[in-house]
Amino acid sequence: MSKSIFRKKSVSKILADVESGFSDSEHSGGSTHLTKALKVKDLTLMGIAAVIGAGIFSTIGEASFHGGPGVSILFVITAITCGFSALCYAEFASRIPVAGSAYTYAYASFGELIAWIIGWDLLMEYAIGNIAVAISWSTYFVNLLEGFNIHIPSYLTMDYYTALKAHEDIEKLTAGGNVADITDKMRNAAAAFVNAPGAGNFKLIANIPALLIVVAITYLVYIGIRETKKVTNGMVMLKIAVVIFVILLGFFYVTPANWSPFMPNGFSGVMKGVSGVFFAYIGFDAISTTAEECTNPQRDLPRGMIYSLIICTVLYVLIALVLTGMVSYKDLQVGDPLAFVFAKVGLTKISYVISVSAVIATASVLLIFQLGQPRIWMSMSRDGLLPKAFSRIHPKFKTPSFATIVTGFVVAIPALFMNLTEVTDLTSIGTLFAFVLVCGGVLLLPREAAVQGRFKLPYINGKFIVPALFIGAVIGFHRPVLELLSGENVHERFPLILFIIVSAGIAVVSFIKNLSLIPVLGLLSCLYLMTELGYINWLRFLAWLVIGLVIYFTYSYKNSKLGKDNGIQLPDNKTL
Repeated sequence: MSKSIFRKKSVSKILADVESGFSDSEHSGGSTHLTKALKVKDLTLMGIAAVIGAGIFSTIGEASFHGGPGVSILFVITAITCGFSALCYAEFASRIPVAGSAYTYAYASFGELIAWIIGWDLLMEYAIGNIAVAISWSTYFVNLLEGFNIHIPSYLTMDYYTALKAHEDIEKLTAGGNVADITDKMRNAAAAFVNAPGAGNFKLIANIPALLIVVAITYLVYIGIRETKKVTNGMVMLKIAVVIFVILLGFFYVTPANWSPFMPNGFSGVMKGVSGVFFAYIGFDAISTTAEECTNPQRDLPRGMIYSLIICTVLYVLIALVLTGMVSYKDLQVGDPLAFVFAKVGLTKISYVISVSAVIATASVLLIFQLGQPRIWMSMSRDGLLPKAFSRIHPKFKTPSFATIVTGFVVAIPALFMNLTEVTDLTSIGTLFAFVLVCGGVLLLPREAAVQGRFKLPYINGKFIVPALFIGAVIGFHRPVLELLSGENVHERFPLILFIIVSAGIAVVSFIKNLSLIPVLGLLSCLYLMTELGYINWLRFLAWLVIGLVIYFTYSYKNSKLGKDNGIQLPDNKTL
């Protein structure tokens, strides 16, 4: 079994399978090819659509509260980390221009088991990530309606857990005589629990706007890539214009004194915002799932990813400086920081404009993720790791129809009941893990000569650089390293200990094998950011992977088409 679960799918076979159309009786309408309609401009705008959304309009507030103006540095650090990963994605996309993103790349570099793990992991990035985006969209949409005096009952706009917790917290604060600690946000959530229909603690509380936006976006993605492209491009142009307007206007209200101290809680305070800031960058890789719908994927996909990452980083840094310059970082622990700061300086009407753009921005993120997830499932189904229905192409719309509908259900139903913070952390750790494997996968690819019109990852020999960086880091941070194994709750430092062990191993291998520097830096930087997401999130992530492995060994391993092609013998003596 150990040999068969790591069987690799060659690049030539991947390309040949796509070219042949994966003809199968399960496909309807004869043609199984997707429509080629995307160019570099469309891909760049799709990358911006995916990145500038819930992060810039929501999670940036929490990150600024912890890191102060120094959060702008975190955006640059995260962008560099994502930049290493983007270059590795670009190398893969240029060599393997097919749908499937990191899943397909892992199949060619690591083998089937790791490919399944990354495919299962990407479900966290796209589908579960979209749950968070749908919840964020609902918040902005409800606030926008409030501006027009349209009121939706609060029990129809939030999750049950948030309402229950707020109700219990208010009861405790009231009983303890701490009424002054009760915030308006808590009162609103508690009112949802009190006013919701039901009996006792059983209340009918659900986020209906989140459900409706997922249904609408899923329908748009279902009916075709051209329609999706047109809507995406329009939304992106509008939200970029609004973001630039906000930056220019906000600079007139900046008080330089608010930027001092620049890192009020030190570097550790800045790093507390890792989850929220990294969540803001999630999505630039989603355009790699549209490879089969690009007119020239080997040239345009790498450019689209890199262009969108650069544009978004510049906008994020400027927005962070404006926010922390307009008001004190201490006031930014709010769900709608952009609207909040303008209302704070008396520009209430501008906050309405921002609310409109936030609704559009988060909807565009939802659109790109809903576009990406079905195409990953389609690729996994083509390989036999999921049922055939997931690779069914609609005869008229030329989209993975069944996979798109299932994605709609997977996102819409949890969005009714889940909490935003836990979803954000889970999405971030899942995405970082995908980036780690993509960077590692590039190291396993055979070196190729540059081909005209195709992206080639620059080779920089890491033989001496990587070991030098590791030794320098150990010397510079020797005290914190020595303290890792002392004191209480040592097990909670497992992620950081694992990072140090992996870093040492990669430093040795880099010296022996002359590994390429860029993917090594990408792998290590993403793994480090994973350690900043906390022990509990690692446990949740590992539990998620265990569930995925159970599915793999009970269904996918036995139905793998690659196993059938190779005539691999299974434990039950049936030949695949």
